[in-house]
Amino acid sequence: MLKLQYLQQMLISSIALSPITCAFIQKTKCCFKSSNYICLYSFVVNIIIGIIFCMTFTDVGFPRSIWVGLFSFLGADTIYKSLEGKLPSHSDLMNKRSISISRKKLINKGDNQ
Repeated sequence: MLKLQYLQQMLISSIALSPITCAFIQKTKCCFKSSNYICLYSFVVNIIIGIIFCMTFTDVGFPRSIWVGLFSFLGADTIYKSLEGKLPSHSDLMNKRSISISRKKLINKGDNQ
């Protein structure tokens, strides 16, 4: 079963992380004489800062923080927008306390005989 709450938490963390890593990469890319390694450099920076960011500001563990760095590298806002209709909103997840089922949809064992 897909854990949508974890996925949404990681994507939201990645959205917060993306501008930070993008700004860092823009400021430090002048150290490279050739632009051939900028993509690899961006990937490594996103993974490292993603791990540090998650360990500091969230409850996300080490393996999931690597995913946050990867989502940040790929473009978390684009991924989140593509899944926008499929993921419940943050307020829906926080307000959901129980599941309600109407009486008409209940199946009684005695009715089948």
